[in-house]
Amino acid sequence: MATWSVSGLEALLTELGVGVPIPTFTQADILRPIDLYRSYLAATASQVLHCDSSLAYEAIQSANIRDNSDLTLVLPKLKWGSVKPKDLAKAAFIKFSSTPLFQLPIPDGVHLRFIFSTLTLPRLILSYIDDRMDQYGRTGSSDGEQLLCTDAPKKLVVEFSSPNLATEFNSGHFRSTILGAQVANMYENMGWNVVRMNFLGDWGKEIGLLGVGWNKFGSEEMFESDPMGHLYNVYEKINGQFKPEKDASRKARDEGHDTAEIERQGIFAKRDRFCKRMEDGGPEEIGLWKRIRDATISNYTKAYERLNVKFDEFSGESQVTPESIAEVESVLKAKGIYEESGGSWIIDYSKHGPKSLGVSVLRGRTGSTSYLLRDIAAVLDRNKTYSFDKMIYVVRAEQDVHFQKVFQALRYMGRDDLADKLEHVSFGNAQGLSQQLGQVHSLGDIVDESVKDAREVLGSGQGDHTEIDSTDKSAEIIGITALVAEFCGLNKRATSYTFNTKRLTIFEGETGPNLQLCYAKLSAKITETDSDEAMLSNVDYTHLQEDPWTEVIRIMAQYPDVIDSAYKSHEPSLVLAYLFRLSEEIRNCLEDDDDDEGDERKEEEASSEEPPEAILAQTVLYKYARQVLNNGMAILGMSPLA
Repeated sequence: MATWSVSGLEALLTELGVGVPIPTFTQADILRPIDLYRSYLAATASQVLHCDSSLAYEAIQSANIRDNSDLTLVLPKLKWGSVKPKDLAKAAFIKFSSTPLFQLPIPDGVHLRFIFSTLTLPRLILSYIDDRMDQYGRTGSSDGEQLLCTDAPKKLVVEFSSPNLATEFNSGHFRSTILGAQVANMYENMGWNVVRMNFLGDWGKEIGLLGVGWNKFGSEEMFESDPMGHLYNVYEKINGQFKPEKDASRKARDEGHDTAEIERQGIFAKRDRFCKRMEDGGPEEIGLWKRIRDATISNYTKAYERLNVKFDEFSGESQVTPESIAEVESVLKAKGIYEESGGSWIIDYSKHGPKSLGVSVLRGRTGSTSYLLRDIAAVLDRNKTYSFDKMIYVVRAEQDVHFQKVFQALRYMGRDDLADKLEHVSFGNAQGLSQQLGQVHSLGDIVDESVKDAREVLGSGQGDHTEIDSTDKSAEIIGITALVAEFCGLNKRATSYTFNTKRLTIFEGETGPNLQLCYAKLSAKITETDSDEAMLSNVDYTHLQEDPWTEVIRIMAQYPDVIDSAYKSHEPSLVLAYLFRLSEEIRNCLEDDDDDEGDERKEEEASSEEPPEAILAQTVLYKYARQVLNNGMAILGMSPLA
């Protein structure tokens, strides 16, 4: 456990010829290997360039996973000398010499780019991973000297997925499910106590409409055999009949007419009466609502389990307490924010600021509560239940204005303390799901279609994926990994894109199936070369000091920093991009091995066989590479092929 304590880490560095004590910086976390390198580079830069060491530390940037360097010193940030910017790198370059940790820097414009010394890199980085294994990249504590804060963990509530009981599970719900689970995993990985919440759309006008539809089209027999499919069909039928009324109301409103007369009759009136009876606790309405809710949760729970997604609470609009709703209305009234307008109760944001939020109804003419009022009150409920330090809503970007209204209403109430803890983590749309996967209405339908496609490809015998068998278990893992990768996306989450089913079954490039194929090939290689001697204490590091081995180790060193960046930015795509980059370099190693074997067979040169010490070192490296893949895939909710 050398790298878990300052004394142990300094002992290892001394063996590597690195001077101690380790330079200390308040910003540095030497449990992350890149921070250790950054600390030493800052101390060296401060010494040879005669600049402030803290300034030097801040001027050092981590490399991109595609860069050919490991750290970059941004010279203008040092405010160093009177040298012209274009001459900075040349002037600074001559001040540096190689060290046990760094090769000579490379001048690049106003930057100096540094590459880790391959003489010490393997032992240092593999020691970090060996000490941690599945904890590598996590924030936590260990035995020995504590390097981390021991305060009680902070509490986070993450609301995600949140489908409606009445309508289909669309791509927005699916992407919220994937991204929300990943955000929750990242916070948990960083030591937070995370509450995963599914806030179902199980109340309000859409449920009232479904209730009207059930009374007209509902079938007990069909509900028993296919509850989700039947509920969707009932909703579609009643919504189709309701459309002319909605169009008439919209037209009247657009023309400046009062819509009350239209909405006091027909399906409008039946829907509103059903909603009011629900809010008043009508036994028939509540009984139907409960059956629908229970069936929906049961169906979704099974599908969520297949996706490695778990929830601590299935909440919903129906669970918001009357006491919190009353508190919201009472406080807003007392502060002169809540006002009556045409029989409804509203907030006129344009009057109280900001103007861009317009006017919103919190309680309608019939007395029914709105989604906005319930969402505001839900914040109060959750604060009473969980006393959270932060709450995140992982919901698509179209809801941004809604959440601005929620946060602003809390500020109107004088609850800045709560509003400051809330964040909307938005994302762009994944378009074309139904067009490409066919008529999928539920979460289970989406998963089934992807798994079916994976099963067909694995069973076809075509393609280079012989390391993966064609069992149902493999098809399940490949199909789900493909979906997770596609809905996580390689771009920032705010980017909208077109869902591409072809990527769900491609075993090449940056796809979920190809990531699993790399994992399977890596596992096969470990099985082929493993032995009782394949452990770090027996490694001759000279066999890992050249490409392609050093490139894999350099990338593995970046893992904790990538996880930290993804966590701070709420960008799981950074983790996915990293795993693709690592798997690419692992493939290069495996292909290099295969090429060597091919050359040996072709030339029949027994003397060209690698020595046992090299095979042992490579096997140990492969084990640690597989561990890092495991850790990253766990963050993303992917189950690696056994």
